Amino acid sequence: MKNKLEKIRELVNLLNEAGKTYYQENREIMSNYEYDALYEQLLELEKETGIVLSNSPSINVGYEILSELPKVRHDLPMLSLDKTKEVQTLKDWIGKQKGLLSWKLDGLTIVLTYKGGKLFSAVTRGNGEYGEVITNNAKVFKNIPLNITYPGDLVLRGEAVIKYSDFEKINAEIEDVEAKYKNPRNLCSGSVRQLNNEITARRKIHFFAFHLVSTSGGVKFHNSRRNQLLWLKNLGFDMVENNIVTEEDLEEKVTWFSEHITKNDIPSDGLVLTYDDIAYGSSLGTTAKFPRDSIAFKWMDEIRETKLKEIEWSASRTGLINPIAVFEPVELEGTTVSRASIHNISIMEALELGVGDTIQVYKANMIIPQIADNLTRSGYVEIPEICPVCCQSTQISQENGVKVLYCMNPDCLAKKIKSLTHFVSRNAMNMEGLSEATIEKFIAKGMLQELADLFHLEKYKEEIIAMEGFGEKSYQNLISSIEKARNTSPAKFLYSLGIQNIGLSNAKLICKEFHSNFDEVRNADRERLLTIPGIGEVIADAFLEFFQNENNRIIVDDLLKEIQLEQTDVPEENLALSGKTFVITGSLEHFSNRDELREVIEQKGGKVTGSVTAKTDYLINNDNLSNSSKNKKAKELEIPVITEDEFIQMMK
Repeated sequence: MKNKLEKIRELVNLLNEAGKTYYQENREIMSNYEYDALYEQLLELEKETGIVLSNSPSINVGYEILSELPKVRHDLPMLSLDKTKEVQTLKDWIGKQKGLLSWKLDGLTIVLTYKGGKLFSAVTRGNGEYGEVITNNAKVFKNIPLNITYPGDLVLRGEAVIKYSDFEKINAEIEDVEAKYKNPRNLCSGSVRQLNNEITARRKIHFFAFHLVSTSGGVKFHNSRRNQLLWLKNLGFDMVENNIVTEEDLEEKVTWFSEHITKNDIPSDGLVLTYDDIAYGSSLGTTAKFPRDSIAFKWMDEIRETKLKEIEWSASRTGLINPIAVFEPVELEGTTVSRASIHNISIMEALELGVGDTIQVYKANMIIPQIADNLTRSGYVEIPEICPVCCQSTQISQENGVKVLYCMNPDCLAKKIKSLTHFVSRNAMNMEGLSEATIEKFIAKGMLQELADLFHLEKYKEEIIAMEGFGEKSYQNLISSIEKARNTSPAKFLYSLGIQNIGLSNAKLICKEFHSNFDEVRNADRERLLTIPGIGEVIADAFLEFFQNENNRIIVDDLLKEIQLEQTDVPEENLALSGKTFVITGSLEHFSNRDELREVIEQKGGKVTGSVTAKTDYLINNDNLSNSSKNKKAKELEIPVITEDEFIQMMK
């Protein structure tokens, strides 16, 4: 409990410092991603221990932590829209009426309610009948007015989105490829539904109004949806971009939107056409599924014919083995494509695919390559009886009437993507150029069947160079990085194995205890492990469980044949920094990055932490006269601020 309390204090100080510099000094000492990760860690510790310090950012005024998001029933059900890909259908639908054509934004639909000029509630669409209350989070959207001049009751709908430009900035702050967010919509959905709105505030969510549901009266809209949106705009709401259209100019306006979609900073997956005449639209009522006053338009897919070359079988981390069509390259929506997922066996059988068939391909929503049809339908592709990765048996299963193929081997490498990605990460074996996506491709192509195969990728030179995103230079950089990784420290190797609860610091403690003799490390007993400061029963048990597993021992043996473990044990007389705690800030000159400097400090017996506290002995900052928050804190606590040069002199 004592160690956890110290960690809570450390996190509270660090997060408060970050919050102060961000909100009061208009600068950042850590990325949003780093802040979110530390904040979640603090919440977990507070929940686990029941201790919440009075200055914890989790109870700061202006932010609120919820245990769950309550659900409420919508006053009016939120139906989905009927869809078409034909402009002619839109023209027939609008007829002699005037319409409002706007972007169909790709985010999360939100219902806002105002009472007495103040935001009263915000609710997600949910399942259309029930939504989640996210009022607390909506208050920190970038552009929602909390107070408006209209004094009556007001209900409106709009879309919460994260702009592409903001999404790219958020992802740019994340070094770990596997930790990057997949797309703006998923990130927006998760951000809107956070239990703590301080995290929501950092995600830069915007709200765009697209529909006025109701008011308590007193406003004249002259029976026009367009006038309703303009009125909302005058109240301070951003509205979705739209154009008034008629049957005569509808095609021209659709073309305008299609030409501008690539320049649009706001995610969109189509258009929405609504009758401008409010009374006419309302008089049409609804079907069981759709309102009759609006219709969605999806872009017409560009379709190309090509020849099917082969079916690849790609094993995934869930054990599912998906068929992938490989065909002669074609141009689609401005890019060259040569592969498309078939998703499952049922689809493959329905298409009656055979090698050499002439198929039609397109990009769903102008993004994801798909097979539209098979024109020749020559036959049936043989379903593999063994997994392409581990060569163990496969099994066909029925899931909701759909045939899918699974690998039945629990130890299949494809099911261990996370462990592979961890193995090659910077603080482990540091193999650059091996992202999670790249590893997944290598596994799918049969290049990796065990961890040791990473050291023999040169056998697949031609295949790798031909892969999308690779070339001769990328291949050479990859092989060079792998060869460099053959020389590593016992601690990094131990950490790379991904043993539960054993981080790099714990790995260093264990290896230090056994003087970096890895044979002794792997054969350590429980009693010896528990004598190591910082190694408790949970870590010791996880360590023993890993090395007592026969498969794991084989994996380690195979890896040891490929690498050379460096002698990193330091004699006691060389532990010049023993017992000293350092904090590193600012740019470095003599060391390539902070991890390298941290490693030197730890090798000399020192410790590195993230924030300046009373327990800090030295702050390393080349700009030791700056007014940074860490420098100020160090001066307040009378902690020496030293440069790299002074640190290097200290070690001599």
